[in-house]
Amino acid sequence: MIEGEKQAWLNRFRAYDRKFLQGVMLVWEAAISALPDDPEEDAITAALVVKLRNDPNTRTLFHYYDFQHPPIRLTDEGQVEGHRQRIDLAVVIDQERDTYIAYECKKLNVRHADGGRRSLAGPYLRDGLMRFVTEQYSRDLPVGCMLGYVMDGDLQWAYARVAVAMSRTHALCMQGRPISAPSIGIIQRFVTQHERSGRSLEMRHALLPFGGSASIGAVA
Repeated sequence: MIEGEKQAWLNRFRAYDRKFLQGVMLVWEAAISALPDDPEEDAITAALVVKLRNDPNTRTLFHYYDFQHPPIRLTDEGQVEGHRQRIDLAVVIDQERDTYIAYECKKLNVRHADGGRRSLAGPYLRDGLMRFVTEQYSRDLPVGCMLGYVMDGDLQWAYARVAVAMSRTHALCMQGRPISAPSIGIIQRFVTQHERSGRSLEMRHALLPFGGSASIGAVA
């Protein structure tokens, strides 16, 4: 991908990401309203996808919303890759279904019965973000996306723990610190830059409050 093409794709996917999150804002409360207090990640994502597909205000924003999407691609030798992997949520852009935005979805700030909580920042990075850095997802694109389901609604604490974990994880090949992005309603956003096979990868993160009283503010 030459530099001009990369910048055009990056601008396009930034706009797609904003548009998608604006759609999420329209259905988020309805999507999680019938779920238990501590559902599995997949249950949250599946409920969100169903609402996005069925709501008249969001189903026409993109061609399709897919849950557990297989990122199938052909190698130069004609072999099929990716069919054993699954992307948590794919926003399919066109009818060919081969242009999509990949979202990995992870829980954060899980409460214990005794009142304590775990940030789950480690799994957010290890089982989510690293799949983009290692080119399992969005291999040929300069951008990828993460959704963090903040189970107690404390977005600031969730962000702080993720940022600390990032600073200690050299395998992420980060280029600088996380950069804040404008919130979309109750969704807090930030961006990180990573080096991947000698190229820059932009990761766009969105934190959504699942429960509690959402604490939203500017990230560092």
